Amino acid sequence: MSAVEYERDGRLARLTLNRPERGNGINRALVTELQSAVEQADLDPEVHVLLLAGRGKGFCGGYDLVESAEGQGALGGPDAPAGSPLDPAVMMANHNPAGVWDPMVDYAMMSRNVRAFMSLFHCTKPVVCKVHGFCVAGGTDMALCSDLLVIAADAKIGYPPARVWGSPTTSMWAYRLGSQRAKRLLFTGDSLSGAQALEWGLAIEAPAPDELDERAEELVQRIARLPVNQLQMMKLLVNQSLYAQGLHQTQLLGTMFDGVARHTAEGYAFQTLAASEGFRAAVKQRDEPFGDHGR
Repeated sequence: MSAVEYERDGRLARLTLNRPERGNGINRALVTELQSAVEQADLDPEVHVLLLAGRGKGFCGGYDLVESAEGQGALGGPDAPAGSPLDPAVMMANHNPAGVWDPMVDYAMMSRNVRAFMSLFHCTKPVVCKVHGFCVAGGTDMALCSDLLVIAADAKIGYPPARVWGSPTTSMWAYRLGSQRAKRLLFTGDSLSGAQALEWGLAIEAPAPDELDERAEELVQRIARLPVNQLQMMKLLVNQSLYAQGLHQTQLLGTMFDGVARHTAEGYAFQTLAASEGFRAAVKQRDEPFGDHGR
C-alpha cells in the first residue's frame, strides 16, 4: 500500500496521505512518495492544480513517533545506503545520549525531509491543502508549504513540539502569519482551530466539517479553469517575495535548531520517556500542563 496515493482527475491531481492507522504519521516512505507524486503532477501537462489531503481521522499528526521517538530517532528506510545519514542504525547512534551528536549527520537527514515538503512550494502549479481533524507538528510542514489552506472549522492545526523536542524545519509560520502571531504560537506550542486559522489569515476558507470536501472541490475546479502557464507565472511571482525575505536562510536555521532541540536535556528526557513508556506518555507529559492534550 502506498503511503501517498496519486490520482489524476481531469485537470486535478489528487495526492492523499495514506497511513490512517498511524494518523498519517511521517516516515521515510511518506516523504519520498510525496516528493515523487508532486513531481509527477508537475510534469503532467494535463494537470493544472494539486489537491493534498489525508485519509482517516485527520490530515497528519506529524512524524511517526513510534519510529522517531520510541525508535530513538530511526526515521530511515530499509533501502537507505549503509552508513548514510538515512541509515536507521546511524540515526539511532546519533540520538544516543551516551554518544556524541553529529549535527551535520542530523542536518543531512532532516534537510532531505525539508526538500520533500518544499516540493509543494517549488511545484510550478498551485497546491491546495485540505485539512480535517488534525494537522500538527510535522504535518504543518506539508500544509504550510502548500499555496492555499482549506481547513475544517473544527480542525486543529499547530506545532506543539515547540514546547520540547522540535523546531519547525520549513519555518513557514512567520511567512504565513507575520512575526507576532508566529511567536504567539511558537512561544506556547498552542494550536488553532480551523475557524481561528481563517481569522488569523492562515486558512483561505474554514467551512463546516460536512462542507469541507465540497468547498475544497469548488476552489480547485475554479483554479483549474486557468491556463497552466498563467497559474505558473502567478505562483512564481508571489513566491519571489518569500525568497526575498530570506526563506532559505530561515529554513536552514530551523532545520539545525530541530536537531538541537532533540539533543537538549529536555529533548533527551522526552525521547527517553517515549522509548520506555511509549510516545503517548511523552506527549501527554508535554501537553497536559497546557490543557490541550489529545485531538
